[in-house]
Amino acid sequence: MVALPSLRGLQAFEAAARAGSFAAAAEELSISAAAVSQLIRTVEEQMGRKLFHRVNRRAVLTEAGVEMLPRLSMAFREIGSVARDVGGGAFRPRLVISVPPSMAMGWLSERLAGFVADHGAADISLRGDDDPVPFDHELIDIRLSYGPHYREHPTEEIVRDAVYPVCAPTLASTNSENLAGLPLIHTDWGPTGASFPSWRNWFEASGSEPGRAAQRGLSANSSRAALDLAISGLGVALAQGIYCAQALEDGRLVRAAAQSLELRQPYCLTIPERSARRDAVAAFREWLVEECRRAVGSPALGVAAQRRL
Repeated sequence: MVALPSLRGLQAFEAAARAGSFAAAAEELSISAAAVSQLIRTVEEQMGRKLFHRVNRRAVLTEAGVEMLPRLSMAFREIGSVARDVGGGAFRPRLVISVPPSMAMGWLSERLAGFVADHGAADISLRGDDDPVPFDHELIDIRLSYGPHYREHPTEEIVRDAVYPVCAPTLASTNSENLAGLPLIHTDWGPTGASFPSWRNWFEASGSEPGRAAQRGLSANSSRAALDLAISGLGVALAQGIYCAQALEDGRLVRAAAQSLELRQPYCLTIPERSARRDAVAAFREWLVEECRRAVGSPALGVAAQRRL
């Protein structure tokens, strides 16, 4: 039987590697930083492998340390689950959910209560991340992204959305016949993001001349911010159906024109194999897919023909 290294030492290593410092690990484990350092040295001696490079008072993970971290984190998480079950406390599954920032800021956070009501309490870490995300380092269980970014993990296309010109009801009533005469809100996801449909794209698809209106107006670097500006009455935004459906349903927004544009890529769901067999992950996946499809299929979005970019 292979001799196992110190469990306390492995715990100190995992905490330091995850937190990024010996001091943070010491606070988490309620011991001194010196004790953390000594525990890790003991594990290194027992394993015959360096886990950290110590350079100018900094500790940087070696290749061996990088390889060990996600596996140890999963192991300690499982040990914690066993301890809760055996200890008789109420079991609360842990989920690490990663979605685009605009979805985390409002759309999903407003709906999570529904999941908890249906499936019971859970320890949920909701992350608003741009792609790419570090699945193993952050122990992400499920990732919703725009486009199929993660072919190294099981990925499925769940829904294809479109953008719709929307604005506050008061703004629509001021100039309902000429969209180009209304202030426009532009969305730019930045140089590292996917290409978001522009107002020039929309005017071309609708067969009208954009003129200077396609370049003027407010600009936001997130879909959520653009939607909030539209709700505030500051202009017309091209908003994804998944985000604007609820505001259309409750009257905070109205369709400013019938023409819509289908997005170039679908929304995709990625679940790493280490998480796929967990009941809580399967339940969240089913719930999230249904919420996305319900929003994109909302009757408030209408049935006008969509044009593909």
